[in-house]
Amino acid sequence: MHTRTLGHGLQVSAIGLGAMGMSQSYGPNPGSRDDMVAVLRGAVDLGVTFFDTAEVYGPYVNEELVGEALAPVRDQVVLATKFGWNIVDGRMQGTDSRPEQIRRVADASLSRLRTDVIDLFYQHRVDPDVPIEDVAGTVGELVAAGKVRHFGLSEAGAGTIRRAHTVHPVTAVQSEYSLWTRDPEPEVLPTCAELGIGFVPFSPLGKGFLTGTVSSSTEFTAGDVRTTTPRFTAENRDANEALVAHVRTLAEQRGASPGQVALAWLLAQQPWVVPIPGTRRLTRVEENASATQVALSADEIADLDALAARVGVAGNRYNDAGIAMVGR
Repeated sequence: MHTRTLGHGLQVSAIGLGAMGMSQSYGPNPGSRDDMVAVLRGAVDLGVTFFDTAEVYGPYVNEELVGEALAPVRDQVVLATKFGWNIVDGRMQGTDSRPEQIRRVADASLSRLRTDVIDLFYQHRVDPDVPIEDVAGTVGELVAAGKVRHFGLSEAGAGTIRRAHTVHPVTAVQSEYSLWTRDPEPEVLPTCAELGIGFVPFSPLGKGFLTGTVSSSTEFTAGDVRTTTPRFTAENRDANEALVAHVRTLAEQRGASPGQVALAWLLAQQPWVVPIPGTRRLTRVEENASATQVALSADEIADLDALAARVGVAGNRYNDAGIAMVGR
């Protein structure tokens, strides 16, 4: 596995692992907790060193899972988690990035992750009621106290990133980015390039669509987030098949999988881009990790760059409430 550097000095594997789906969002888990521990530890054996979780996943249980799985190899991995929600009786009740809340979340996350320091601490969504300068300053205090190493933002707008960075260096920005979600390109990616901030795409495989394993006839199980995502209505999946068909054709020509081509395209965008595909199967971790060996030509990259605009993408990536919380 190749390594990449986020910001100024956080070295991680070129492909990370998003752990969210092991606890929520994609329906019942086909494996047990022990199975998920084995997947996480197996990922380390495959060279993955960058693991992403959050207090709200579950809530709480995903951090506990990641903490249990990676405690024996803690010195070999980078742990990223997130703050910023008001969680009441196990449900999100809006954002909360007040300084006292950030400090509470940090201490609780440290305990669940079985570690004495969080490598990368993201604000999960921008809180419109708390100035970003206060958020950055509070995380800076946690860095000074030795509880956190690096500060990150998730789904923040370019202006917010700049304001935060003037108070405490932002090491990474995490947002959805893939062949069919290009929102960060006009403003966020240029801002990251200018300020020396790493970029971490989540859902880099389009919530599974870009793997070629989802079609208009796919039936999602209860609790699957895709049942409430406009892009995943049967009609929109059918319309979006043209995009994934193109990726599938290129993958066949290259002797790779569609998912590997989608990840290779992201890796080719910038040397400081580090995708974090999620999965609950070790075979998928291995497949995703091997995307670092798929070297796309300049012509292939240019063709994929223009793909979404050329064939179109049907449906939004979030419902209206979700869209209202990004890019702030």
